[in-house]
Amino acid sequence: MKSAVQSLSTFIFICLFLILTISLIYPQAAMPASAKEIDIRVDAALKRFKKEVEGGKEFLTKSEGVLVFPRVIKAGAVIGGEYGEGALRINGRTEQYYSTASASLGFQLGAQSKTLVLVFMSKKALSEFRNSDGWKAGVDGSVAVIKWGAGEDINTVDIKDPIVGFVFNNKGLMYNLTIEGSKFSKIER
Repeated sequence: MKSAVQSLSTFIFICLFLILTISLIYPQAAMPASAKEIDIRVDAALKRFKKEVEGGKEFLTKSEGVLVFPRVIKAGAVIGGEYGEGALRINGRTEQYYSTASASLGFQLGAQSKTLVLVFMSKKALSEFRNSDGWKAGVDGSVAVIKWGAGEDINTVDIKDPIVGFVFNNKGLMYNLTIEGSKFSKIER
């Protein structure tokens, strides 16, 4: 019995420590962003996308819309979760604000931040996404996370998927990641 109490105490301590650490590292993560703040961050994320993805600017002009989450915070201590706020842009204009959230269970301890860019290549995929009430990747639609070689132009990749995802961290474009299970919901700003 004493061991179970000690284990629970240790778990609670780790969770509180993690929450405190996250609030110190990412103080703005605890507060919802305003529409203006989200738009400024989305502009910066798209600028980075165009810089880091060769042919990215031309690729985006072929899209029907782009959903950008400039900062998705992931944290965990056995039970993990991630959350971010972003905007859906169509023809360069913000049409709606969204949040993304997901949860996970398993060995994990720490926090990280990433940028998520979803590009809608078909009107049908964009329409289904916009008309949903809480769209979930892998359930309501699949997202292809693109992989290609360094120096290769994205416009030379034969993309047939209706939704294409890109994930960045502070070191650049990340490969072999999945966003399945992430839920995207409309938010008011």
